[in-house]
Amino acid sequence: MAGARAMIDRAEGWVGYREGPNNANRFSSEMGRPAESWCADFVSAVARESGNGALFPNTASCSVGRAWFQRRGRLSVYPAVGAQVFFGEPGNPSGPGGEHTGICTAYTATTITVVAGNTNDDGSPQGDGVYRRVYRRRSDYVESYGYPAYPEGLVCADPGWRGRPGVTYFGQEASEDDLPAGSAPQRAASASAASAAEEAADAPDLGGAPAPEAAEPAGAAAPDPSEPTDLPGQRRDGSRDLTS
Repeated sequence: MAGARAMIDRAEGWVGYREGPNNANRFSSEMGRPAESWCADFVSAVARESGNGALFPNTASCSVGRAWFQRRGRLSVYPAVGAQVFFGEPGNPSGPGGEHTGICTAYTATTITVVAGNTNDDGSPQGDGVYRRVYRRRSDYVESYGYPAYPEGLVCADPGWRGRPGVTYFGQEASEDDLPAGSAPQRAASASAASAAEEAADAPDLGGAPAPEAAEPAGAAAPDPSEPTDLPGQRRDGSRDLTS
């Protein structure tokens, strides 16, 4: 059954998987691609395996994946349970959020928990398997989050999304335990129809350079006054301005 819980459970089930020689891995093969840097392939494959394939970009490129969510107005600097998180230090050659990616399974006021492929215990974007790691939420390396249109709705920390239909706002912390128990049939049908319309308007990205980026999501602009005080040199919103 599609949804954030299915996405997270499927990702967690792969923790401990290790690649073969020269980046050989089952996730790239499942998506019809050669052995390669496979963090984005991991997210695409887990989405497909969990019934969420239409809600995530089908691409081996982190930057293309980020652009996919941005074009749909579903990119934020705040974490969400089941979101695709994009990593990359400012000025990295792959572009904003183009260095590494994974699935955010939980967050607190100061950390995010991520399951990702092609990494290791140190969080390298060129690792040897699937790991669960905790990152500082306020970090230059944590760049942005793609919000999937899950049928049961979304649990997120973005104050700009508070009050939207199907959105549960938890600014400080949330996990899989906070996800809605289920979704009404009409909500699931509506999400499916919206996803199909998006796919018809914009075919899945299979690689290459990202398309020109649209305006930033309105929800990413206003910081939440209930958030903890900024760390030196960092934004109150828990990340950085997506336009930087």
